[in-house]
Amino acid sequence: MAIPYKEQSDPILTFDGKRYNVKELPDETKEILKGLQVADNQLRLYEDTLKVLAVGRQSMAKQLSESLRNIKSLEEK
Repeated sequence: MAIPYKEQSDPILTFDGKRYNVKELPDETKEILKGLQVADNQLRLYEDTLKVLAVGRQSMAKQLSESLRNIKSLEEK
């Protein structure tokens, strides 16, 4: 059974509650849109990096706590 070919529709930008056909936007506007997409991708990448760093920091804090468990603090001396 053949699956009928579905023509892909033009990309639509929804911004400030309005819809725009991306193919009909001026080239300058398309470049701004590409820049926003790159910025969004970079934000996601750095958010993931921050999550990894937070987990690593939490692990190191736990190791420090365990390492200091049998050492008297200045208040205990």
